[in-house]
Amino acid sequence: MIRAAVLALLAGVLAAGEADPDGWRADLRPRDDAWKAVPQRFVFNNESEPQSLDPALMTGVLESRLAMALFEGLAMRDPRTLEPRPAAARRWESDAAGLVWTFHLRPEGRWSDGQPVIAQDFVLSWRRALDPATGSEYAGMLYPIRGAEAYHRGQGPADAVAVRAVDQLTLRVELHGPCPWFLDLVTFHTLYPVRTDVVAAHGAAWTRTALVGNGPFTLAAWEPRSSIVLERSATYWDRERVPLERITARPVDDLEAAWSLFQAGELHWTPAIPAARIDDIKRHPDFIATPYFGTYYFRFNCTRPPFDDARIRRAFVRGTDRERVTRFITRSGEVPAPWFVPRGPQARGPGLAFDVEAARAELAAAGYAAPGKPGRPLPPVVLLYNTSENHKAIAEHLAQQWQEHLGAEIRLENAEWKVYLDRMKNLDYGLARSAWIGDYLDSNTFLELGRTGDGNNRTGWSDPEYDRLLAASQIETDPERRRTMLDRLERILVEEQCPVLPVYTYVNKALVREEVHGLHQNLLDHHPWQFIWLEP
Repeated sequence: MIRAAVLALLAGVLAAGEADPDGWRADLRPRDDAWKAVPQRFVFNNESEPQSLDPALMTGVLESRLAMALFEGLAMRDPRTLEPRPAAARRWESDAAGLVWTFHLRPEGRWSDGQPVIAQDFVLSWRRALDPATGSEYAGMLYPIRGAEAYHRGQGPADAVAVRAVDQLTLRVELHGPCPWFLDLVTFHTLYPVRTDVVAAHGAAWTRTALVGNGPFTLAAWEPRSSIVLERSATYWDRERVPLERITARPVDDLEAAWSLFQAGELHWTPAIPAARIDDIKRHPDFIATPYFGTYYFRFNCTRPPFDDARIRRAFVRGTDRERVTRFITRSGEVPAPWFVPRGPQARGPGLAFDVEAARAELAAAGYAAPGKPGRPLPPVVLLYNTSENHKAIAEHLAQQWQEHLGAEIRLENAEWKVYLDRMKNLDYGLARSAWIGDYLDSNTFLELGRTGDGNNRTGWSDPEYDRLLAASQIETDPERRRTMLDRLERILVEEQCPVLPVYTYVNKALVREEVHGLHQNLLDHHPWQFIWLEP
């Protein structure tokens, strides 16, 4: 947490003072011309059909992979260190308190239709993301800006959101309090600019029929359930130094099929592998496994019996043997996690340990009988997961555990990605398979999911104490006091109220062909496409 804050502040200072703020890019480019002997056409498995290519509406990792190619924010992440670096903005500076930020856009910045990228594009795009009518589930990312939360909640006007175009190439942003991770936020897809005039002209279909972006690639073709093809942009400001000519994203949710495609040489990268093949795949020379700032967990629908009772939620948490999941199902170094924020294998922190007797005591307190005992049994529970044999294997394994430990009847339902997201949003489930990958390297990116009304909450759970403490933690500048606040927030989340059931901390498992260069492994699995190339 502290390191992330320091890096963010340092990035702001250095970017403002460097004579060549783009000098860092040279270290990410090919060293010689060997890559020119290979067609620069990259094919990867994106696992499913994206829900949307609209930066304000997308919520998943597979959408953000495509957004990084099609759009560019004020800043971007260095794929080696994850530090914020200049992107659509060439430089920036802040006042001494870190409350007023000024971004200076590149005069050479262009949209894919040739129009210049200007400061007003960001003003209108950020207001659009905050507009309640847009329905952005990530609008909370903009809450550090003065007036943003009030506007999003319908309690203030749009023109009170403190984002201003000083002139065509200068954007000024005022925060309502200190936010050490603000530069991380401006790298995120919700804060990417869009052409609001194009959106207005084409409506919801704009990303399919008239997508205009400012990123290094443009949308060339979209064949549903087959492929999305991106081609190098002819107007991107740094186009002469983008090696890849074409990127093809395949939506293969059958991971056995993806494994076969990789073996056949038809994929350069597949970021998910079939759990049933893990022992064989781990011996493959192209297999990688690295730490990942993410948690695999289950959401409870806290608005529907029996999970409207925190005692039942605690019973399910207590009745979950996480170690059996990582030992027998995932088997790649994942860390069993009774906490929500990833902490690493040596961590000791809050959480409810596996304890069948304690789980059954919670059942009894809520008026339900333990397995094999007379009394009221738990009602059947629908467990929702998105189509994937890995998710299915984990769901089946845990359903057996909950049947054995709690007497619960679990009905598994799988759905394709877009339907799965809609059902979670509409609370059409009992339990739902979930995952959260940090948007930046701070606990806040996980703990915000518990905030009342947050678009990524999707549990129906609300706690005023939690909301007040979260808001206070976001402006607390003393590290020790903030750490105490964060620990208390997580205790509410995973020990007391339990709207979520953490299972394990992720490992980033993937297959990457050896001719792929520039795909640096990092904690956020963040891979800017303009720095990737193929080489013999």
